[in-house]
Amino acid sequence: MWTVPDATDAPDTQDADGLTVGQVAARLGVTVRALHHWDEIGLARPSLRTAAGYRLYTAGDVERLHRIVVYRETGLGLERIRAVLDDTAEDATAALRAQRARVDEQIARLERLGTGLDRMIDAHERGLLLTAAQQAEIFGPDWNPRWPAEARARYGDTTQWRQFAERSAARGPEQWQEIADAVAALDRSLAAAMDAGVAPGSPEAHRLVDRHREVFSAYFPLTRAMQVCLGRLYESDPGYRAHYDGVRPGLATWFRRCVDATARAHGIDPDTATWE
Repeated sequence: MWTVPDATDAPDTQDADGLTVGQVAARLGVTVRALHHWDEIGLARPSLRTAAGYRLYTAGDVERLHRIVVYRETGLGLERIRAVLDDTAEDATAALRAQRARVDEQIARLERLGTGLDRMIDAHERGLLLTAAQQAEIFGPDWNPRWPAEARARYGDTTQWRQFAERSAARGPEQWQEIADAVAALDRSLAAAMDAGVAPGSPEAHRLVDRHREVFSAYFPLTRAMQVCLGRLYESDPGYRAHYDGVRPGLATWFRRCVDATARAHGIDPDTATWE
């Protein structure tokens, strides 16, 4: 059976009356496949055929293709391009203005995305996206602005640091102030409970332990086993112990005992609990 030969099978020479598919593709910087597709859907068909059956594009065809390429680069879809080219009621300027508005929206969205990525990178590297002055104002005069860098050096490869950084990237001074206020209020409640003789394992102690886990989950998700590990750290680490015992002498040990008792009440052995 005889079939019409494709232009890609033809010698890459210019016919007296037009250009082959390969020549047009090279001239416009598009693929032969794209030209074939536009031909198939009737968007841009070559007007001529050679005696041997090869498709040829006239100067008018190439001009139409050039306009298609330009409109495609603006982001217009093929059907909208067809309407702009073929529908006399379609206002090309209006279509382009509408597309320009969509491009502006995309640019704004990408700029927001870029800003968010910059903050995320910065948060992974610094921890807190606050100046030293902001940190002192929010966390108090005893705060050391070197602590976030030290925490990154110590915990930077952990899942919890990544979770902390992702949350930090979305927070500003107001959000950090709310967290600092919640931590300070918790410290006061712990001190008041210890002064009142609240016993580890009591319902009130359990509520305080749960409140501590909720407050500190603002940094990263904190499981009960991880909370047990924190309780040990509060008692054994000189810096943490100084903080809690500075709130009330003996508070670090009392709170560690409260955490252990609550863990046991939930089926967790504090002696074997590990960081998850």
